Amino acid sequence: MKGKGFIKLFAIVLGLICLWELFPTFYVNRIEKKAESLSNGTAASKREQLEKLSKDSLKIAGINIMNYNEAKNQEIKLGLDLKGGLNLMLEIPERDLLIYFADNSENPIFRKALGDASAQEKTSSASYTSNFFKAFEKEKAAMGEPNLKLSSPDIFGTPTFSDKIKFNTSDADVEKFITDKVESSVNTAIEVIRARVKKLNIDEPNIQRIVGTGRILVELPGVTDADRVKRLLQTSARLEFWEVYDPAATLGYLNTLSQKTGNNLLGTKDALLRPIRSNAATATAFLRDTAAINKILNSPQAKEVLPPNMKYAKLLWAAKPSPESPNELQLFTIKGTKNDHAPLEGAVTDAGISFGNFNQIQISMQMNSESAGIWKNLTEKNIGHPIAVVLDEVVYTAPNVNSAIPNGQSVITGNFSQKEANDLIDVLKSGKLQVRAKIIQSEVVGPTLGQQSIHNGLISILVSYFFILVWMIFYYGKAGMYANIALVLNMFFLIGIMASWGAVLTLPGIAGIVLSIAMAVDANIIIFERVKEELRVGKNLKQAFADGQKHALSAIIDGNLTTLIVGIVLLFSTGPIKGFAVTLVIGILCTLFTAIFITSLFIYGAMEKGQSFSISTTWTKNWFTNVHFKWMEKRKIAYIFSSVLMIISIISIFTKGFEQGVDYTGGRTYVIKLANGAPPEELSKILESQFIDNGETTTVDVKKYGEGNQVRVTTKYGIDSEDPNIDVIIKDKLYNGLKKFLPTNFSRDNFVQGEAFGIQSSSEVGPTVASGIVRNGIIAVSIALLGIFIYILYRFKNWQMSSGAVLSLIHDATIVMGIFSILSWLRIVPFSVEIDQFFIASILTIIGYSINDTVIVFDRIRENKRHNTHQTMSLKELYNDAINHTLGRTINTGATTIVATVIIFFFGGESLQGFMFALLLGFSFGMYSSIYVASSISCDLTLYSHEKESKRLAIAAKNTKKLATTK
Repeated sequence: MKGKGFIKLFAIVLGLICLWELFPTFYVNRIEKKAESLSNGTAASKREQLEKLSKDSLKIAGINIMNYNEAKNQEIKLGLDLKGGLNLMLEIPERDLLIYFADNSENPIFRKALGDASAQEKTSSASYTSNFFKAFEKEKAAMGEPNLKLSSPDIFGTPTFSDKIKFNTSDADVEKFITDKVESSVNTAIEVIRARVKKLNIDEPNIQRIVGTGRILVELPGVTDADRVKRLLQTSARLEFWEVYDPAATLGYLNTLSQKTGNNLLGTKDALLRPIRSNAATATAFLRDTAAINKILNSPQAKEVLPPNMKYAKLLWAAKPSPESPNELQLFTIKGTKNDHAPLEGAVTDAGISFGNFNQIQISMQMNSESAGIWKNLTEKNIGHPIAVVLDEVVYTAPNVNSAIPNGQSVITGNFSQKEANDLIDVLKSGKLQVRAKIIQSEVVGPTLGQQSIHNGLISILVSYFFILVWMIFYYGKAGMYANIALVLNMFFLIGIMASWGAVLTLPGIAGIVLSIAMAVDANIIIFERVKEELRVGKNLKQAFADGQKHALSAIIDGNLTTLIVGIVLLFSTGPIKGFAVTLVIGILCTLFTAIFITSLFIYGAMEKGQSFSISTTWTKNWFTNVHFKWMEKRKIAYIFSSVLMIISIISIFTKGFEQGVDYTGGRTYVIKLANGAPPEELSKILESQFIDNGETTTVDVKKYGEGNQVRVTTKYGIDSEDPNIDVIIKDKLYNGLKKFLPTNFSRDNFVQGEAFGIQSSSEVGPTVASGIVRNGIIAVSIALLGIFIYILYRFKNWQMSSGAVLSLIHDATIVMGIFSILSWLRIVPFSVEIDQFFIASILTIIGYSINDTVIVFDRIRENKRHNTHQTMSLKELYNDAINHTLGRTINTGATTIVATVIIFFFGGESLQGFMFALLLGFSFGMYSSIYVASSISCDLTLYSHEKESKRLAIAAKNTKKLATTK
């Protein structure tokens, strides 16, 4: 074996690097187990023991190697689906930034361009800002103002930008300035959010910007109070001081609006709003009714009936209920302004906790000198009247002004707890965002569900790994044992490289590891099957192995590189798909090294020591030998079978459609554990009675999830709501609806935190993210198909093969999609068949596996063609022979991969079942289509072109003969 010394050296160096990268994980686990044994079982006691143990360092030969804290930073990172926590996708809305930069302009062209850009957001991959500028150019021409400039005082030529944007500044320069301003605002927002997260004292937070967007990914492991964290990160910390309308004047407006709309808003016994005695608040309403009231207040009729003297009025809710009425919120009417700028926007230089009457917690603030002067004038003007202190469009307090306040001091009262007061102080001190961050996607995984995922993942790895090891020894004997050693090293290298790259291990990543192991066997199987062929023609073992490996090399490389194309496409995804892709790509790279070189190293080493061994066992020696099945003669039957399946699938896809997951439609999903079970249909009806908005019922889908009384609840209720309390409102509705299925006296807080029962995990996907997932999924599949077509065309120099390969992939993907469509409306399987991000990942993985299978057959066809120079075999015989010779590999690889997939399906957890079912279908049809679609179409296309060429030559020869006869 050439280069044996270099391969050994490389393997040893790589092994030592992987060992060094994995050592911190082993060290951390040892310290944490020790702390656990020394603690009294409580989390606080364990933390105390960890603090003591972390002061010690690991020493080797008197040299400090690492301590606990250093090792903790270098250990393998677990995804939130394995350890529990909060995963958020925040967006700094570019639309809101543009409105902010334009000083809340009401220019109709500006507003129309914003609307156009918002409409394009779901279909365009360009940024919102660039779409806005294109729409602005289009709309100013369409609306008869072609000379309107971006530098107009009505657009971006505001006093704020007077030093940068002049009246004669060109549109191109304004566009560049505003684009840069948007970019810097997003970067500033990241730093503000980072500062807020730091105040939470969360271990190992991950905050990063999604390149090319205004989106920020925030991963916070171990978080239990997700609602609190969401509030902290979403608030803009925009502190404003507003004058307040007299409640009597506002009640007259609300009465008129109630009569105009026909809604029971005010004036009757059961009205949504109830007037209260207050010189600040206008009315009060139950928390459950705030969404319906907001809908009425934001309706076109609400603007139409506004009195002239209240043209810019703003109706804002209190930040939280009062202790006297814990289920109600007060509504205030604020004296708004044309550009929505408050008389005073507080520039806070310091904030802290103080105590008012009856030891009530309040927040004292000190303003800068400029704001202090404005505050003095504002309080002087409003003696005897209330001033509302507003933070992020909610009113914290609206006290009466007794005298002018000259020193820039103010106080926020609001019925705070100590934790809430500290959170608000942290927000004020961390700096403000120019616009409020918006949560467009979120996922909360409880620690119990995370531990269950780890348990299920480890079981699926161990069981599938054990099966593969046993199968290889059963089928290939001692050679299989050497391959198993390479497989163990493959796993070690894979996890070591993941640790080195800082990759995060997720539940889909575990699935990727298992599939990588199953597909790693493929390379060894290809080599062993070729060696067996060489042995059958009389070569000795050493020569047979050398020739078999040489002949198998191109098939291994082609098969793995085509799968690698799919893996690389998946790498550009986010979330769970990326976790799967990372392990798949690393696994393929490790497979190429271990299968080609490490297995060979052991086998050549054994042969050099004079050890004799076979490449099969007594039971499997003659399996798949002397197979002479005429595959191509049956291809027309296969065409009919495939056509029927394709037609049924296409009809179902276009008539029945799919059961689309939240990823594609937008919405919220909750996994909830109940003490007492009930049929999902009954639970749906109960919850739908809770989810009523302005008389309209929102659909609530409930399905059984896993074992016991665990269900998954999905709803689109409030997905477009701007209410910062919408998550709290939805959880209240869930708790109220499911209360009777929980243990007696099980509190709302326990329900939300998922303690023994209640919400175990939750996820939210906004409509813009959902549309982006659809678009990116289509792009990913298209890129993968194109890349594979080009690669096959380049490697095989044969368009017939490229066409057959791509058509077989389309065949596999269409049938899998069709089966999912049919099962979604038949509802006969006890697991999810939704179309979501996992489904796109499964389609791409199916494409990668199927093309791998096809390439192995095509590689043998290409080899047969080279040996068929004397045309001793017909084209059909040539194809039949290639398929027969690779049948052992096809069955062996298919069996190991399919069994590994089945194991993950049963042991990997509920969240992966739909994903693994799609793979199971795809792998099965991939084995079939590599023979009866890819090879058959390639054969027919080649026959057609061959016959066409033969006819052309015959006609040419006939014409030549005729011409000679004429002469």
